[in-house]
Amino acid sequence: MSSIAHKTYEPSPVYSVAFLGLGVMGYCMAGHLARAGHQVSVFNRTAAKAVTWLDEFGGSPSRLGSHAIAASPREAAHNADIVFCCVGNDADVRSVVLGESGAFAGMKPGAIFVDHTTTSADLARELSVLAHARGLQFVDAPVSGGQAGAQNGLLTVMCGADNDAFESIKPVALSFARAVTLLGGAGSGQLAKMVNQICIAGLVQGLSEAIAFGQKSGLDMLQVLEVIGKGAAQSWQMDNRGKTMVADQFDFGFAVDWMRKDLGLVLDEAKRNGARLPITALVDQFYADVQAMGGARWDTSSLIKRLK
Repeated sequence: MSSIAHKTYEPSPVYSVAFLGLGVMGYCMAGHLARAGHQVSVFNRTAAKAVTWLDEFGGSPSRLGSHAIAASPREAAHNADIVFCCVGNDADVRSVVLGESGAFAGMKPGAIFVDHTTTSADLARELSVLAHARGLQFVDAPVSGGQAGAQNGLLTVMCGADNDAFESIKPVALSFARAVTLLGGAGSGQLAKMVNQICIAGLVQGLSEAIAFGQKSGLDMLQVLEVIGKGAAQSWQMDNRGKTMVADQFDFGFAVDWMRKDLGLVLDEAKRNGARLPITALVDQFYADVQAMGGARWDTSSLIKRLK
């Protein structure tokens, strides 16, 4: 069975592209690019994952040539029109972008680097300046939608870029996304992703308290969620995580470690711009409690474990 769902791809120009990072998200995103007909060169620090990817998607039709595994980011980026990246954090992005073996060293003039990693806005601005100095283009483009969104090709992509670069990458990114939106200049995509994570943190804590309250009250919470999910309390978190929270299931989804990394970026940015985020700061500490309970790799909905 394929790791990605069937999707009807919108017609778009066909490009030679690279994808750096074949984790939970990148593996599927690169797969959709291959299935959409683009020629894909992949790089992953653990080479075995790249071999597995090529075994699965190497037979996908490409109108430019065969897909390939690269030994370095520089090699993957060589002759690529667009280089996509989805790794772990700021340091990981630097490791695949900069230096003699980094992607920037291998990219041809005019090529576009698209970073789907959730990073600091400062890093996005820095890389944009460095890219333009090399005659390259840069788009910070963090995503929302989780593993399911990546598998189904239905991610939401928040972009910070020049308009020309954005318009060039948009039809290609729609291979793995349902919405790709330009929100401003360099760093704007990362700032929008921070807004996204602030919303999620508060929603998950509220849902956790509601379910824990209902359970202690003796209610059938599956029935309650079914009812209130048709009203004003409805949310993505309720629809997709409510039942598993009731069942005490958390061995999937977006890990607590990743959420704490993201909230750290949010709180650092708030210190710079003066925003007051008392609930976000509190929920970040609640996630630290979950980590201490051994839940570093549990889904973010595991906040409810603190209340039981």
